[in-house]
Amino acid sequence: MRHRWTSASTRAHWISVSLVACLTQGLGAQNLDRSVLPIREPAPPVYSELDARNAKAPGRWDVKAPEGAPNVVVVLIDDIGFGHSSAFGGPCVMPTLEKLANNGLKYNRFHTTALCSPTRTALLTGYNHHSNNAGAIMELATAFPGNTGVRPQSITPMAEVLRLNGYSTSAWGKYHETPPWEVSVSGPFDRWPTRSGFDEFYGFIGGETNQWDPMIVHGTASMRKPEDQEDYHFTTDMTTRAIAWMKSQQSLTPDKPFFMYFATGATHAPHHAPKEWIEKYKGKFDKGWDELRNETLAKQIELGVVPKGTKLAPKPEAIKDWKDLSDDEKRLFARQMEVFAGFASHTDHEVGRLVQGIADLGELDNTLIIYVVGDNGASAEGGMLGMFNEGTYFNGVAESTEFMLGKIDQWGGPECFNHFAAGWAVAGNTPFTWTKQVASNFGGTRNGVVCHWPKGIKAKGQVRDQFHHVVDLAPTVFEAAKVPAPKEVNGVKQRPIEGVSMAYSFDAPEASDRRKTQYFEIAGNRAVYHDGWFAGTIHKAPWEAQPRHRLTDDVWELYHVEEDFSMSKNLAAQNPEKLKELQALFTKEAIEHKVLPIDDRTIERFDPNVAGRPDLMDGRTKLTVYPGMVYMAENAFINVKNTSVDMIAEVEVQGDKNHGVLVAQGGRFGGWALWVDHGKPMYTYNFLGLEVFRIEGNETMSDGKHTIKMAFDYDKTSGVGGRGAGGQAMLFVDGKKVGQGAITKTHANTFSLDDTADTGADTGTPVDEAYGEGRKNAFNGQLKQVSIELR
Repeated sequence: MRHRWTSASTRAHWISVSLVACLTQGLGAQNLDRSVLPIREPAPPVYSELDARNAKAPGRWDVKAPEGAPNVVVVLIDDIGFGHSSAFGGPCVMPTLEKLANNGLKYNRFHTTALCSPTRTALLTGYNHHSNNAGAIMELATAFPGNTGVRPQSITPMAEVLRLNGYSTSAWGKYHETPPWEVSVSGPFDRWPTRSGFDEFYGFIGGETNQWDPMIVHGTASMRKPEDQEDYHFTTDMTTRAIAWMKSQQSLTPDKPFFMYFATGATHAPHHAPKEWIEKYKGKFDKGWDELRNETLAKQIELGVVPKGTKLAPKPEAIKDWKDLSDDEKRLFARQMEVFAGFASHTDHEVGRLVQGIADLGELDNTLIIYVVGDNGASAEGGMLGMFNEGTYFNGVAESTEFMLGKIDQWGGPECFNHFAAGWAVAGNTPFTWTKQVASNFGGTRNGVVCHWPKGIKAKGQVRDQFHHVVDLAPTVFEAAKVPAPKEVNGVKQRPIEGVSMAYSFDAPEASDRRKTQYFEIAGNRAVYHDGWFAGTIHKAPWEAQPRHRLTDDVWELYHVEEDFSMSKNLAAQNPEKLKELQALFTKEAIEHKVLPIDDRTIERFDPNVAGRPDLMDGRTKLTVYPGMVYMAENAFINVKNTSVDMIAEVEVQGDKNHGVLVAQGGRFGGWALWVDHGKPMYTYNFLGLEVFRIEGNETMSDGKHTIKMAFDYDKTSGVGGRGAGGQAMLFVDGKKVGQGAITKTHANTFSLDDTADTGADTGTPVDEAYGEGRKNAFNGQLKQVSIELR
């Protein structure tokens, strides 16, 4: 029989409930079990009182962050080397980084994975990249464990841990952690930012973006920049929005801390910077990369970010001495570096606006800012000459110095998708030898870090030389926020976190390293660090088309990095037993973290059929698209490369009054479009922005309904291994041929990592400048559908 409470007993019962509620909030918040997430809510009281006027409601229960928990801001710059920034001795002036370092700490033995997606997953979880199934960038995922591109349920992102512990969370800029086959309106969205712990996201999902005309995602909705904003730049845009979000969050909930992940697309290619920032560096790199390396090392020693006596490690043999270059090469290469340096300084300026926004709110003292200067070493993916269009790298096409010199005045602007020469990457990674992708040398993995937290770090302007890795950032944040790495999330047992907090070193410069061992691996370039020693092998340089050896035949090197900071003296011949010991340790670590088996293919893996990963098309040879289907990423669209294809559009027109795009893929730097030019059907194939093929219909369509067909007959005999070949394109209206022409070159591997496929318009940069950009290229007739069928 149910107990009947009197009014007095009801009040007594409420007092006990209220006491419990109080203990689970405010002063008693530390009593919450934060190791199991979501944090369990208490059972609600049971009432028998009929009239609410005679009862007292219990206090509201919610999860609050631990008392005194700081705000946390993680800034991550893209593709910038250890020796690029002025704070670490480089030529790129970055006063915000310097200011934070002067009032905080520099870490000079901090490491990344040598590649973007792997570093980002490790940073945002505290687990190694293969543990996250992110052994390469998302677009190169395979079917093997460690490389599937799908984060396991047993790993929960740092942002979700903080959100479930009472933080507001947001991410801005580059993400690059979502499997490519999940980047569509169909989802699933579990591995998008807003299902990975972030309340707010404004940025881009892929690996790079056009800073002048980005493919933006807000939450899960795609969008483009405002068409009427002529001075638009994405880094400025994301900063302005991040500041606005932060101010709103603090205005409405001033007692609730925030976590912000501020990951710029800069300084990844394309190197896009406002002209006034580029011009600040006019003439400053005419001396070349060899002299710059020497100057940078001298400055690094002066600043104390490398030990006295550090030697400059040799350049890779493929990098020419500056004195041996032609005058044309020197002029082109110097301009490339001017643009990059301007890009870096502009980015730091925008970070400065963000930091000032925190200060304006009075929150700077209790905000832990972790400024990570690079997700890997500087990129040598520009090859020996650099590139006017980075898409040429992904399609195995070379650009000439003569061609690029003809475009030199456009470098850094909206007309290019540029990358600098590999010599500048090597110089940017001073004092080391190698670059991004090379996980087996500190040039690919050593990045500077600055930590700034006036309330939590007493030391100012000091350097910390403890050995650390990007997996250590999440545990550092957890310790600062006074929350544990969870043991269970949503009923799923979590793996023990693999990172080690760096907080022990904040005020203990002489503290012994707590990270004793760390493996490295990207595309066969692999290594292991243990207790002051480092062994690794250069399996393939970024500019090399094929690996140097079979994996079993790789030549390993050995360095005593405790004494040889720059890895300048290979000790493999002198100490073969130590090398053998470390090789065995690498194998042990590789098995434990799902590194094996190693897949050393790179560009080939852009094709999902070759890589063995899921494909949204799932083997389909036909796709029908409809008006309004826009912003379709390349991996969510039918693959028309290296094959014959038919495109059939059902339209209704009014003679020569109709104009615009029926369907398009890619943009200014490579792609194709089926469109109508004042009543005439047209097909444009833009080969990497280097050459444009245009097939024109010779008749204006009459008023009424029509079927427009483009048939492309692919001639695989003219390509390399059957890829990137040409063919014949034909246009038909209602079955009648109205145009034909040759397309002698096609994209072998990818159209764009940024521009998308669109129906009824071309939403990004235009494939064909003839039909214009933005709203002006939307088809103004009636479009029923477009069918694309592979033959």
